[in-house]
Amino acid sequence: MYKLKINKYAALLGICLVVAGCKIPAITQQADSRPMPESFNNSKDTSSIANMGWRNFFTDKNLVTLIDTALKNNQELASTLQEIQIAKNEIAFRTRDLSPTVGVRVGAGIEKVGRYTSQGAGDATTEVAPGREFPDPLPNYGASLYANWEVDIWNKLHNAKKAAVTRYLASVEGKNFVLTNLIAEVANSYYELLALDNQLAIVKQNIKLQENALEIIKVQKEAARVTELAVQKFRAEVLNSKSLEFEILQQTKETENKLNLLLGRYPQEIIRDRNDFIAIIPSTVSAGIPSQLLANRPDIMQAELKLAAAKLDVKVARAEFYPSFGISAALGFQAFKPAYLVKLPESMLYSLAGDLAGPLVNRKGIKAEFYNANLRQLQSMYNYQRIILNAYLEVSTQLSNIDNLQKRYALKSQEVDALTKSIDISNDLFRSSRADYLEVLMTQRDALSSKLELIETKKKQLNAITTMYQSLGGGWR
Repeated sequence: MYKLKINKYAALLGICLVVAGCKIPAITQQADSRPMPESFNNSKDTSSIANMGWRNFFTDKNLVTLIDTALKNNQELASTLQEIQIAKNEIAFRTRDLSPTVGVRVGAGIEKVGRYTSQGAGDATTEVAPGREFPDPLPNYGASLYANWEVDIWNKLHNAKKAAVTRYLASVEGKNFVLTNLIAEVANSYYELLALDNQLAIVKQNIKLQENALEIIKVQKEAARVTELAVQKFRAEVLNSKSLEFEILQQTKETENKLNLLLGRYPQEIIRDRNDFIAIIPSTVSAGIPSQLLANRPDIMQAELKLAAAKLDVKVARAEFYPSFGISAALGFQAFKPAYLVKLPESMLYSLAGDLAGPLVNRKGIKAEFYNANLRQLQSMYNYQRIILNAYLEVSTQLSNIDNLQKRYALKSQEVDALTKSIDISNDLFRSSRADYLEVLMTQRDALSSKLELIETKKKQLNAITTMYQSLGGGWR
């Protein structure tokens, strides 16, 4: 009868715990969802350059070699790979909670209890056969095998493991995102280096042209056709161009070092073809449709996985309100003399117990964690929406940029051709005294400026194509 009452009380306590766990605070705040547009700039073309592998997208062999080196040596990428391993180890950690914890316990000790205690009084009144008196104080030797297991009634442990797996997959997408950024940065730095090389070559050509013009001006001065002012003006122009040469050399060095940093190596020469920069034809751009960004951009996939993990975290936090059921067991041997450990069944010990425990009064901490889990889920939702919006805007911006740069390059090429022809015309007019030296000077200056801007526009074109490839999610396959 007494055991029956205890079982009834235990059952009532369990029911109270379950009812208390069901009273979970509600979260009413929701994140709104906005549909993605169906196309970029009203284009229905479904083909996308993001599906091209980067080895096929970049045709310059020197650039491909540099990217290969960066993928092997870049420290940021190596650090990201360690984060993947950390996330993988977290899965193993969460998997551990799903299985029983089994261990071995071996110990020895000594105990002296007081005479006027319940145990001491019991020991003193125990009848012992002659020759088998217990030692005082009483040693204790034992060896046992024990196990503890929390039964995952509410899928709390399984959801925690799923969240760890999802975060591991998110870390893989994070690595892919670093990969796309690295490849784009290497390519843009390489194109910047080629642009500087060509700008340097143009400046050197212009210096020779200006030096020849300076010699002509000196002859004109000796013939009293111009003054010393014209000579000094042309000399100043030559010096200005030479100072520009050293400025470009410094920019080249900085760009080389930046590229070497991406390659994970100390400064050394970047092997490249310096002659064919203007002849490079930018790749044809196919943007596809916006929905393809969800499958191509690693940062979007990473944000989506983080959102899924946050949802699982809410389930785990919700399960904390419910009672947990644990099972513990032990099997071993215990005696006050080592020789008695092998005497069966006197030295054997075993236990088996189950317990139901849950929050009943002090639930503020659990509520706080539940609220935080919901808020982190909302944060993940907003971050997911922001990344999708940013991806669409990046593609839209680059499409416009590519189109405008193409038109600008065509006009700038015509400007360079016109100013190049005007140099010869101004020189001929100056020799026949039909133009003054300032016209010759300004024509040379404008021609140099337009040629440098043409190179800069070409570089921006190539950078825009590379950035477009990156924005569409290309480069990690």
